[in-house]
Amino acid sequence: MKRREILGLLAGCVLMLAPMQARADELSDVLSEASVDVLSFGKDTADGADSISDTDTGSVSENRDSSVSADEAELPDDAGDQEEQTEDGAGSADERSDVLNPIGAGVILETTKTEREYAEAYEKAKNANWGYTNLGIANVDNNLNIRAIAAEDGRLVGKLPKNAACEVLDDDGTWAHIKSGKVEGYVSMDYLLTGISAKRKAEELAVTMARVTTDSLKVRAEASTDSEVITLVPNGEELEVISVEGDWVRVYLDDEEVYVHADYVEVSSELGTAITMTELLYGQGVSDIRVDICQYAKEFLGNPYVWGGTSLTKGADCSGFVQSVFKKFNVRLPRTSREQAGSGTAISVSEAKAGDLIFYGNGRYINHVAIYIGGGQVIHASNPKTGIRISNVSYRSPVKAVRVLYD
Repeated sequence: MKRREILGLLAGCVLMLAPMQARADELSDVLSEASVDVLSFGKDTADGADSISDTDTGSVSENRDSSVSADEAELPDDAGDQEEQTEDGAGSADERSDVLNPIGAGVILETTKTEREYAEAYEKAKNANWGYTNLGIANVDNNLNIRAIAAEDGRLVGKLPKNAACEVLDDDGTWAHIKSGKVEGYVSMDYLLTGISAKRKAEELAVTMARVTTDSLKVRAEASTDSEVITLVPNGEELEVISVEGDWVRVYLDDEEVYVHADYVEVSSELGTAITMTELLYGQGVSDIRVDICQYAKEFLGNPYVWGGTSLTKGADCSGFVQSVFKKFNVRLPRTSREQAGSGTAISVSEAKAGDLIFYGNGRYINHVAIYIGGGQVIHASNPKTGIRISNVSYRSPVKAVRVLYD
């Protein structure tokens, strides 16, 4: 080939490469200014809920957002998650895929966001895991002890129930410094999932909740302001969401499916948190049998709800749970909540002591029972989603209290 023809070909190549180089330089500048690697989006939220004054307006929507944040770019060494690691410790194929193909990476290549918008997106990405920056999940059969110091003989400051979530503030490979709910302390890393393993577990466990945002929320049998009011739920209480249906949210009221207006609740996806020692212990003036009954009942926190069941481990409904707990202490109770409400001596809710029974109704009859554990709280087998749990005594309007212990 002649020299002149070679020079012509080279000149043509240069002209073709110039726009590509300019585009690459432009992309490099955008990425440099943004200072982020991955975009993600926040946890489930929705505005909305029927307060004490009914309205027919309002709607609620759910947006499921999830991603892998920049902080999750490395696979964790989870001591409590041996089953989810491959033999060579590199992680499963799905985990490697998540790390190598982070959600949102392609969006950066095509968008024209400002530096501030990128910074905001990055902050949102860091908190995309249901509000946690460094998510941890309790990988235990019952409860994980939270201690004041990183030592097995450290003072107990709370318990992290099975599958409950926490923020991992720091760890030394053996102990993790965590915060969950109102509790901060140290837990063994042997029983804590972190990183991608924690996120995958959380995706299975997250429950969509409707938090009441009005002073007194009417709970109705049907999705209509003409439907009967079953009970009232106070501000701040949470109900498990079944579905969002236009202006109404279908929720569990213990084991019943009912409706609340979307203008007066805030819907979000949440994980369980720690229990404080205040919720587990009692003050002076409570008899030993009352303390023992409440402590025994709490051993089964998180165990399943099964309609018609009486097993404290395999599953019980509300009255089956109460009956089985009291049977352990040779206190015989009838089988159903309505029958149990006719036992013992009726008292006012304000008189209730740990070990007394609290009853709830649906506007027509009693259909739920719980054990009062002191401090304004009850323990009960609530519904198939949450199982045996602790709630505020006024999480719905109590209709009766009964004393079956005479000490």
